[in-house]
Amino acid sequence: MSTTVSPPRAGKPQPEGPAGGPVTLSGKPVTWKTPVMLSALALVALVFFGFMGPRQTASFGISTGSDFFQLPALQVDAFVAGLVLATIMAGLAAYSVYLKTKGRPTPGWAAIVFTVLFVAAFLIWVVGGARTPNISLAGLIAGSLTLAVPLVFGSLSGVLCERVGVVNIAIEGQLLGGAFTAAIVATVTQNPFIGLLAAAVAGALVSMVLAVFSIKYLVNQIIVGVVLNVLVSGVTGFLFSTVMQADKAKFNAPPGLEVIAIPVLSGIPIIGPILFRQSLVGYLMYVAVIAVWIGLFKTRWGLRVRAVGEHPQAADTLGINVNLTRFWNVTLGGAVAGIGGSFFTLVAIDSFTKEISGGRGFIALAALIFGRWNPIGAFFAALLFGFADNLQSIVTIIGTPVPSQFMAMLPYLVTVLAVAGLVGRSRGPAASGIPYVKG
Repeated sequence: MSTTVSPPRAGKPQPEGPAGGPVTLSGKPVTWKTPVMLSALALVALVFFGFMGPRQTASFGISTGSDFFQLPALQVDAFVAGLVLATIMAGLAAYSVYLKTKGRPTPGWAAIVFTVLFVAAFLIWVVGGARTPNISLAGLIAGSLTLAVPLVFGSLSGVLCERVGVVNIAIEGQLLGGAFTAAIVATVTQNPFIGLLAAAVAGALVSMVLAVFSIKYLVNQIIVGVVLNVLVSGVTGFLFSTVMQADKAKFNAPPGLEVIAIPVLSGIPIIGPILFRQSLVGYLMYVAVIAVWIGLFKTRWGLRVRAVGEHPQAADTLGINVNLTRFWNVTLGGAVAGIGGSFFTLVAIDSFTKEISGGRGFIALAALIFGRWNPIGAFFAALLFGFADNLQSIVTIIGTPVPSQFMAMLPYLVTVLAVAGLVGRSRGPAASGIPYVKG
């Protein structure tokens, strides 16, 4: 009985990129950027969080006094935990390098797990080395969310604008205009809800100026956005000095929006303060994120919006009014940013001050890029920036050996890394920033 042995099957040839390297199925070249970045961060984690880690026990409080049941604090040996987490990160980095040698990209889950582990190791390292090595984890997360609220609204504004092809650099001005208008209108009417509505109108008006000049008159969108930021800053600063300070009780003492705690649900540890113990603006933030995501990806309106941002000529051919769609989307984005600005004066602080937005409009732009022009992604990116901002305040209180200057610049360092593309390559809508002329 004879046996036929078939020849070995030839391996499927690996597609090559422009430089002869392998590419993914989508045609994008597989680069060394992610493996090198993960390896460098893993080395930093091994040295600082592991071998040079503190020899104390870090304590993380999970429950707050208002929770209807209490959970014990989480006790962690800072040295052991840092070493274990750093080792896992090193393993993920080695896995990324291995995949690159095989011409395969690093999967998204690996980058996400690595980021979570790095943040956890950094937090344990900071708290474990403090004079008072204990921190309220529930308070840290809730505070991070509070600081992220205007960033989320600002990044949603950017998503709505850039999805139709308009770069919204004026988010800072929209936040500032919303904060100023909310303060003065709420003070005059003694009604914070009217102030909230006025903030949305103010943000929309700023956006309409951006839309008119960039869409109708084809002025460079970046230049118009920068000019609007300077203009709103100057106008609000002038009115603050000449009107608000002259009679603070009459023009700059707005009634605040109270925190609304949902019975029972607000008492759940960690989750309760985040989801069920918020101001009206906080609840609107969740509604806005879900509504924008559903609108963009699950409705006919969203399909038209994305078509305008990706290929306006094709959208025009199908009967979509490109410039009108852009105009109304930019206006809607401004209204969303204006609501975010009202958070400063109706929730966080009880009055308006000069430059109260503090550059958060530009951080919202970074969250937009970090979140890959997706409402959900932008939301979580804004939370990361809010976490970095809140952490630098807390570690100063507990007496960490990390220089306070470094912790103060941490949110902006994360912003630079995000904009530089070190968190992965992001591609915005193809027609973003390009004016459309019919014909």
